[in-house]
Amino acid sequence: MKYGRIAAALSAVLTLPLIAPAPVHADTVLPADPFFSYDRAATYGVHTERVSVPLRDGGHLACDLHRPAGADGRPADGRFPGIVYDYNAYDQLQGQGQAAAFFVTRGYNAAVCNVRGTGASPGRLDPFSAQEQRDNYDLIEWLAAQPWSTGRIGQTGVSYGGHTSLLVAVNKPPHLAAIIPVDGISDWYENTIYRGGIYSARIRDWQRAVAPDTLVTYAQHPLYDDYWRERSVKARWQNLDVPVLEIAGWYDRYRAAMVANYQARPKNVWLVAGPWVHGWPSGQPADLGNGAYLAWWDRWLGNRGDAPLPAAKVTSYQVPGTGWQQFTTWPPPGTRRTRLGLSADGALTTGWSKPATLGFTVNTETTPSAPDEKLTFQTRPYQQDTVLAGDVTAKVRAAFSATDGNIAVVVEDVAPDGTAGRVTQGWLKASHRSGHERAVPVRPGKTYDLEIRTWPTHYRLSAGHSLRVTVSSDDYPEIDSDAPAGRVRLSVGHGGTEIRFGTVTP
Repeated sequence: MKYGRIAAALSAVLTLPLIAPAPVHADTVLPADPFFSYDRAATYGVHTERVSVPLRDGGHLACDLHRPAGADGRPADGRFPGIVYDYNAYDQLQGQGQAAAFFVTRGYNAAVCNVRGTGASPGRLDPFSAQEQRDNYDLIEWLAAQPWSTGRIGQTGVSYGGHTSLLVAVNKPPHLAAIIPVDGISDWYENTIYRGGIYSARIRDWQRAVAPDTLVTYAQHPLYDDYWRERSVKARWQNLDVPVLEIAGWYDRYRAAMVANYQARPKNVWLVAGPWVHGWPSGQPADLGNGAYLAWWDRWLGNRGDAPLPAAKVTSYQVPGTGWQQFTTWPPPGTRRTRLGLSADGALTTGWSKPATLGFTVNTETTPSAPDEKLTFQTRPYQQDTVLAGDVTAKVRAAFSATDGNIAVVVEDVAPDGTAGRVTQGWLKASHRSGHERAVPVRPGKTYDLEIRTWPTHYRLSAGHSLRVTVSSDDYPEIDSDAPAGRVRLSVGHGGTEIRFGTVTP
């Protein structure tokens, strides 16, 4: 099996959905919006050649260049806009070339390239580093400068390729006109490596297979420093000023990142969030097809005035299996905040109960035979459908017997038969309660307020179902089981731990 296939397979395993998507009704396959049904006929063939793209430091990138072709198979006359297609570390030139052909036959050049240190591109792989971003910048400018180019360049990709699309955009190459990141980051530290300041066990298999050097370097940077700012979109949001079409999945690990990018730059970012797991929506329920992507490129690269934009800034599929809705912003207008308090009897209620303290023991074992202790709280069954929109915020009041501790908050949908599905989750290391830039000491026995923001969701809780919230110190393999052994005391009732979330009218 080729290296690229191994990496792709591992990426799929490492990003399994935290809740299983429900079947999607046939009548809601596409939003009722001309943007998503846009199309025009193919008018060219595809000419492919392997090229070496020169870089400023004397290196080069190995790329397959796909150009519009005439009937004789030779490159067509004229100038065409260009797309950098899924710039990643997985050596998938052939497969992505086939995917890019749809756009090439409609008048776009497409460059499918391996990042430095992968495939036939020489050098050392350093994912999302400043060097990799400079290489990406040079690639865009090289593609723009060719005599068969109009000079208007876009970039797209999923996961690694979504990350690189966003990161190169904040470097502002002059000829980058628009991007379409799919399942992309806002911040590599927060979204992937250190969740709430806690190392994610889930990412290590990817590191071993794709970038083994990072097993050392990432561990050397447990706090948020310049190493991570270099790999961050969030740290340079002010530079994210090209038109951005974000494609996100409500079952994907990067949904919080994509929502955060939109909220930071609502004027030039459009968000489409569907019922998708990690990966291209192609082949998944509610598949967008290529119409939306073509409309976007025709609008911003092809200067086609008849190519529509999305009818709203946010297009979201209400999971599980409910259908598409469009909003002017996110969370949707009219979202109401709801507070639920935790009670000593395990209830989750809008009322206040008497102050009390509950406790659990921290167990650092990572095997299912020795699970961490946890506390669970559950609402009564809802009398009518309730739609959660946005993130769930937990204000946790806790004291630790050790000099640090982890808190994991998991929110689940509990059906009348007792089966449960995870809706969202969030984590925080107690010493990171004031931010990830420095660790603030934890004094054993002292009570602290910890604010934990979970991943956002657009989720319909059906009538008869309940919400369940679990508080513990472990959520392996989403986070490492590295909390010091000891006891955690959780304050509940009046003035204690509470959960807040947004709801909208179903």
